[in-house]
Amino acid sequence: MTKTPTALDLPMVDPLPADTQKYFDICQDKLGLVPNVLQAYAFDIDKLNAFSALYNDVMLGASGLSKLEREMIAVVVSSVNKCFYCLTAHGAAVRTLSGDPILGEMLVMNWRTAALDARQTAMLHFAELMTTDSAKITEADRDGLRKVGFSDRDIWDIASVAGFYNMTNRMASATDMRPNDEYHSQAR
Repeated sequence: MTKTPTALDLPMVDPLPADTQKYFDICQDKLGLVPNVLQAYAFDIDKLNAFSALYNDVMLGASGLSKLEREMIAVVVSSVNKCFYCLTAHGAAVRTLSGDPILGEMLVMNWRTAALDARQTAMLHFAELMTTDSAKITEADRDGLRKVGFSDRDIWDIASVAGFYNMTNRMASATDMRPNDEYHSQAR
């Protein structure tokens, strides 16, 4: 039986288009794996390209948020949503980027146990509120972010990362998307 990245019978396009194969080869070279989320979307190259473009913009594009801060948001949102895939993959990213496996575990389990500065605390509180009760966000919540040094562009980026992971968490949970086994042992 072939291991598939989701519970759905949606095999990858075979053969992959040259650009997609090149992208997967780069992932293999840089990460040592092709993330299962990419393999899951590869049944429809247009969907894969749309997902990848949004991920690359939100997580890797120009921002006042560091890569670590964006990964921290991904983990906190995924913790609230209990998304196994994203907690595993982005928990590994937090461990790697921070050099602190304990921080990665704290964010997965209960971000409030981590020794965070005021900026990180406000950012994660906002991401959590966006995940649990976004309709209750007010100007006071945005002002709280401004008071710890976030610009309005940064607030947009915090909301973009939290919004992206709220969507991907739901897709991963609905399809029983499984993380690559390699993530479990990274940066421990």
